Amino acid sequence: MEARHVQRLESAVDGIAAAVLAVAAGYCGLVTGLAPVAAAATAVLILLAGWKVLGAVAAGSPTFLLAAFDPAPLPAAEPAEELILTDSDRLDHSQVADELVLDDVLARLEDFSRVVRLFDRSAMPTPGELKSRIDRHLDAAAPVPAPPDASQALHDALSELRRTLR
Repeated sequence: MEARHVQRLESAVDGIAAAVLAVAAGYCGLVTGLAPVAAAATAVLILLAGWKVLGAVAAGSPTFLLAAFDPAPLPAAEPAEELILTDSDRLDHSQVADELVLDDVLARLEDFSRVVRLFDRSAMPTPGELKSRIDRHLDAAAPVPAPPDASQALHDALSELRRTLR
């Protein structure tokens, strides 16, 4: 970051910190029975004083310096052997104890339970209704035209290619 951006950022953080302190002081003044105008004046004075004090405190340089060190060389990469899975690599399903078992029976369906009503047998269409829906959908679809026969053009192109290669 450039120095001017850092300085602007530090100044903005100082202003925010001073504003938080000023709001807290103004609120405390109101709660303790100070007149609203006096509480606002107190908040403004604390805002200005806090901003000045925080602006006077300069940011110090980092105190944690790292010592110079030489990076260690990486070991040579070894080629991976073939990975063979054995029976010991299989997951033992008897050890899985946190499985979810859905065996609760709902006493009554609520009006807003859409997921449960999705699988309600009384709301499911009959096979005849499904077939009529599918037939209506297929009848409404436009027929797909057959692709043009390009075998003669392909034959001519291959003949031309053979003739140019000779």
